[in-house]
Amino acid sequence: MHKILLIINREYFSRVKKKSFLLVTFLVPMLFIGMYMAIFFLTKQSYEDTHAIVHVIDEEGSISAQLKSNKHIAYSFSNTGLQEQINSLKDGAKNTNLLLIPADFYTTRKIELLSAGKPNISTQNEVRSQLREIVRNKQYREMGLDVDRIRSINDHIQIAAKEITETGDAKDSHTEVAMGIAMGLCFLIYLSLVLFGTQVMRGVIEEKSNRIVEVVISSVKPFQLMMGKIIGIGMVGITQFVLWIMLSLALMTVFSTAMFSDKEVAQQAMGGNMSELPRDQAAAGSTNFDWMAALDSVNFTELTICFFVFFLGGYLLYSALFAAVGSAVDSETEAGQFTMPITMPLLIPYVLSFGVLINDPHGSIATWLSMIPFTSPVAMLVRIPFGVPTWQIVLSASLLIGGFVLTTWFAARIYRVGILMYGKKASLKELVKWFNYKR
Repeated sequence: MHKILLIINREYFSRVKKKSFLLVTFLVPMLFIGMYMAIFFLTKQSYEDTHAIVHVIDEEGSISAQLKSNKHIAYSFSNTGLQEQINSLKDGAKNTNLLLIPADFYTTRKIELLSAGKPNISTQNEVRSQLREIVRNKQYREMGLDVDRIRSINDHIQIAAKEITETGDAKDSHTEVAMGIAMGLCFLIYLSLVLFGTQVMRGVIEEKSNRIVEVVISSVKPFQLMMGKIIGIGMVGITQFVLWIMLSLALMTVFSTAMFSDKEVAQQAMGGNMSELPRDQAAAGSTNFDWMAALDSVNFTELTICFFVFFLGGYLLYSALFAAVGSAVDSETEAGQFTMPITMPLLIPYVLSFGVLINDPHGSIATWLSMIPFTSPVAMLVRIPFGVPTWQIVLSASLLIGGFVLTTWFAARIYRVGILMYGKKASLKELVKWFNYKR
């Protein structure tokens, strides 16, 4: 045990003290938050730059009076000739357009929107929306319907989704928040297991290629070396996660304050604007989402504990396999044929999480995937935000630990032979031979 601790200490501090570790640890949260800040401010800039000027030539005669300028678009009406208007487009301001409404518009429903470049999609949608409303109102009047009364119709439906607790009480479910957390955890656990498992493999390959392992093996057993390397790099991963969480929370607090200070732009960045709805519909749909209540519905204590349990279990299981692969090859190029079969069980629940697992987190497919040790680190963490019985979590974690023990025993039998094998290309048949070698 003392020798394993020495190897853990070496693996941990040799990596934590590297400049690359500090650089990645501090840069990743900043890049992540910076990406969202860039999206937000680019959306804001785009929102400010999409104001369009549309010159209208109305051959039909009654349409131009019904077109309304707003903060997205400004209509200009003149009797200037068509060719003169077209020539003026080239010298016009940015996003300047010419709208041609033919005399038979109500029959053909066709218009032309001319621009010096390619017409802006938002401008096209705005023009189309207003003209559709004009056509619709005309048809209402022809049918003898009151347009104002039709506009006053409110068909907004608000669903208060609730879940029944074990005590029989009903509480808000906030499924959207659960989905967001599930997808975040799914991506994080998949990325971390592959990233840190690959680090274990690279470390083994590097020591093997440098012949350092021959010196180390003279003092410790191969199993002790493998376990020390796996646990040491795992502790590096946990350290990095804790620092990422702390830095991300601090940066998110600053970013959220800046973002939500401009509510109008925030609405645009989130894909909607309530001010464009009719007054009655805007009132009906103006219920603000209670983020505090939504976050209170999430059991962060359970979530944090389960994340570290399944991260550690999954990491130990997959790192043992990556260590076995690293011991069987002489370079990372040769390792490619073995790493794909290893990562496939992680990739399956990761892909399914975008549809099957989130849509039916308590179904048979999701349940079975969360019980199989090779898929449970991803599948169970996707299910937990939706509420999973405690016995299922305990059973899944127990099976994961059992899977780790079995996988480590299997990997150690390959590792003890492969770590000292040079120049021989490993194959599946060769790995089976190594596994069956007796001490």
